[in-house]
Amino acid sequence: MAPTEKPAHSAQNEDKPASARVAFQGEPGANSHLACSEVFPNFQAVACPTFEEALVCVKNGDAAYAMIPIENSVAGRVADIHHLLPGADLYIVGEHFLRVRHQLMAKPGAKLSDIEKVLSHTHALGQCRKTLKNLGLRPVPEADTAGSARIVSESSEKGLAAIATTLAAEIYGLEILKSDIEDEVHNTTRFVILSRDPDDAEPEDSPVVTTFIFRVRNVPAALYKALGGFATNGVNMTKLESYQLEGSFNATMFYADIEGHPADRMVQLALEELSFFSSEVKLLGTYKASPYRAEVAVQQNGPVTLHQPG
Repeated sequence: MAPTEKPAHSAQNEDKPASARVAFQGEPGANSHLACSEVFPNFQAVACPTFEEALVCVKNGDAAYAMIPIENSVAGRVADIHHLLPGADLYIVGEHFLRVRHQLMAKPGAKLSDIEKVLSHTHALGQCRKTLKNLGLRPVPEADTAGSARIVSESSEKGLAAIATTLAAEIYGLEILKSDIEDEVHNTTRFVILSRDPDDAEPEDSPVVTTFIFRVRNVPAALYKALGGFATNGVNMTKLESYQLEGSFNATMFYADIEGHPADRMVQLALEELSFFSSEVKLLGTYKASPYRAEVAVQQNGPVTLHQPG
C-alpha cells in the first residue's frame, strides 16, 4: 500500500474500477471521506452507511481498500471496529492520522448574525462547545457531520448552520462562516487502511507497527504473563484495548499495537510468550508507522527515535 502525496477530492459519482476505489463509513464529505482524499487522491471514495458495509465492500472485491477510524485523541476509541475486525478477514496495510478541523457553514448569503441553530454529530458539537456558547448558538445533534451539511443545503431555514469539513462545504455548496472552531487543537483521528490481501512492510522499512488481536487462556494472571514477554524483550506496546465478545462481561479479547516487525528476534520471542498464554493470536498486519507518530513524539519529548527491536 503506497499512499500518494498530494490530497485531491475524488468525485463521488465517478465510475472507477475496484482497484481504484476506497470505501469509508459515512456520507460524502465526512472526515473519513477527507482521509480517503488525503491518502488516495486519485481513487474513487465510496460512501457506505455502516462500518460493516465498508468492510464487506473490500471483502467482496468492490473496493481495494477501506479507510476506517479506530481512535480519536478527544473522543477515544471507535468501539464498533474492535468487534468487527476479528471476523472481517481483512488485513491492515497502513495507517493515517487526520487532524480534525471543524468548520461552521451555512447556505450562501447567510451571515453569522443570522444563525440560531447549528446541526452536527454529537461529538463535533461537544468539541466546539466553547465556540458555540460564545456565539450564542443552539446545538442540535444529528447522525453525522456531512449529513448535517446536506440537511442545511436542502433547508430553507435562514438561521440554520452546520459543523462539518471543508470538503462537505464544497460538496453541498455551503459557505464557511467561521473556520477551525474546535476547542482542542490536538483533535486528531487515527485511521487504519484495510485490504483483502496482506501487504506487510519489510523489516528494513523501520519504523513499523504490528497489530494483532489475542484471547488469553483462562488461567490466573494470564494477561500479566502473556504481556510479560514484551517488557522483558524490550518491545514497546503502544496500544492495548480490551473488549467483550459473545455477550460476555468478561474482557477476554484484546487488540494491540507494538513497535517492531515479527521478523525481529525480540518481537518473535515476545509473540512466542504471548502465544503460550493465549488461546488465540491473530496478526492483522505489519505496516509503516505514520510520520505523525514521530512528530508528536518530538512535540512532547524533543527529538526521539521510535524503538525498533532487532
